[in-house]
Amino acid sequence: MKTLGSFINKKTLTKNITVDQQTIFYIFQRIIKEEYGRQGAENITPLYFREKKIFIRVSGQTWTGEILLRRALIVAMVNKELGGEEVIDLAMMQ
Repeated sequence: MKTLGSFINKKTLTKNITVDQQTIFYIFQRIIKEEYGRQGAENITPLYFREKKIFIRVSGQTWTGEILLRRALIVAMVNKELGGEEVIDLAMMQ
């Protein structure tokens, strides 16, 4: 006798969870602080979240360069914490 679970296609069971901007900002700021310390948290600030992008303000060329180099890693870390592909990129503003 087969169980009910064997009849259900596991690929159709996906989570459709909407993540709000505050949650994304909290995770982003925590990751920045872990990676760059207090100075990083003071110089890299999230502004808003739109179209799966976190728009951030960076102060200075040094921080801009650092974000450009590690952009993909930071996005991957945020998505790992969120448990999905909620963020696709970081957009910088000075």
